[in-house]
Amino acid sequence: MALRLTEIFYSLQGEASRVGLPTIFIRLTGCPLRCTWCDTTYSFTGGEPASIESVLAELGKYPARQVCVTGGEPLSQKDCLPLLAALCDAGYEVSLETSGALDVTEVDARVARIMDLKSPDSGESARNRWENLALLNRRDEIKIVIASRRDYEWARDVLRTRQLDRLCPVLFSPAQGLIEPRSLAEWILQDGLNVRFQLQLHKLLWGNMQGK
Repeated sequence: MALRLTEIFYSLQGEASRVGLPTIFIRLTGCPLRCTWCDTTYSFTGGEPASIESVLAELGKYPARQVCVTGGEPLSQKDCLPLLAALCDAGYEVSLETSGALDVTEVDARVARIMDLKSPDSGESARNRWENLALLNRRDEIKIVIASRRDYEWARDVLRTRQLDRLCPVLFSPAQGLIEPRSLAEWILQDGLNVRFQLQLHKLLWGNMQGK
């Protein structure tokens, strides 16, 4: 088995319900999407070959038991699935950050899936794989990055019509530099939405720095 690996690094989890926890991040290379606001374009190409065994050996250098597999889009690599299973077998608490455009059916049941839904301003909303919603459970989370009032209204309507908050926790996140976080917070409050507003903690602490 051969993975394509952009980086492994140790930091604080900046998003979702595990925010603030010391976490080891495994960033796999490659992504079939090109979201307009993407902040990890460096992971689209390049990377280094790695085996699951070498990844596990690298993780042993860090004290954390939380591991986040991210990208790019990690599920674009076929060996992501056995990597996730191996991480769980090794006793790690594992989360997967995925775009929502690829099938999550075969993801190990022990993994918490943090799944995006792409809003219109991302340029990739047509890629949302709506069938994935039926596969989610309360351990999973749905994240929607919002870059405009139009995005917000789209996300609000999808939340209500598809009853996303009955499936799992839902996160609304402002796209950095494209919308005022306070505006998004106020819209959520005005409409009484059952979602979690989130800012990216790692960017507040370190800015948009690779490896953080």
